[in-house]
Amino acid sequence: MTTTWLEIACDIPAAFVDVVAAYLSDLSGTGVCIENLNVDAFSHAEIDHSPIKTVKAYFSDEEDVDARLREIEQFLHELEFRNPGLCLAMPVMSSVSSEDWSTSWKANFKPLRVGRRLMIVPTWEEVPPSSDDIVLRLDPGMAFGTGGHETTRLCLELLEGIMDDLPTLLIPSVLDLGTGSGILAMAAVRLGAGRVCAVDIDPQAIEVARENLVVNDLADQVECSTTPLEALIETFDIILANILAEELVRMATQLIERLKSGGMLVLSGILAEKEAFVRNGFSQTALEYRETRRDGEWVALLFKRVAAP
Repeated sequence: MTTTWLEIACDIPAAFVDVVAAYLSDLSGTGVCIENLNVDAFSHAEIDHSPIKTVKAYFSDEEDVDARLREIEQFLHELEFRNPGLCLAMPVMSSVSSEDWSTSWKANFKPLRVGRRLMIVPTWEEVPPSSDDIVLRLDPGMAFGTGGHETTRLCLELLEGIMDDLPTLLIPSVLDLGTGSGILAMAAVRLGAGRVCAVDIDPQAIEVARENLVVNDLADQVECSTTPLEALIETFDIILANILAEELVRMATQLIERLKSGGMLVLSGILAEKEAFVRNGFSQTALEYRETRRDGEWVALLFKRVAAP
């Protein structure tokens, strides 16, 4: 069935894209699409970025979209006020079907190397890997996570480092919270994890993740569900949480309860300006701060649960 959505598009200078994207993601609750120039590059470093990007948010046609449009316009005016000299075009609204939405991003999703060994390849592309590459074939559909976004790349890089530093005989269990396309869960398996649980509150994301697991012959090695964090009862050696900063802080206690003594916690989806907010939210806990990894306007934080005395 084709569902009609209303798309609100904002043309934004690259320096302000992350701020606007975070706001629109919170407002819409469905995530955003960020369009750059047509990309034809194997490495992220080779991409020629446009000075202006289009950030698109999507709303159900049953919502009061005129009110949402006014809210966005007010936000952009306030952004201009806080940044003298900044002049932003006002947002443009149009209709789009879910079928169009779910395929329009494919032109910009190309093979991508992340970290030392990980190679993210769209299911419709063929790229010969090197002998030590770990290839993940991906069709994210309408779920977040192609590896191209900074928050996902940071998680993958930290995960690879954690797995490389583990004792030889330790096969860790992993929780991928907010799995989206399933890319982090798949990477965990291919990097040597044992039990992997991938959870997301969005049933459509879980459906996409399961499809990607099948494509990568990993369907029997990852458990996917919409189980909320508070309903989980087991603990994990590694937890990956790539969601919004405010949600990370809200769930701090529950995240720590699900982390084994000596376990590693990766927090991502954090704008650089909110790093202190998140670190403060986890400061009075049984965690030891280990590292901040940065990419553009985004950061990911690595913590270790202090072993019980």
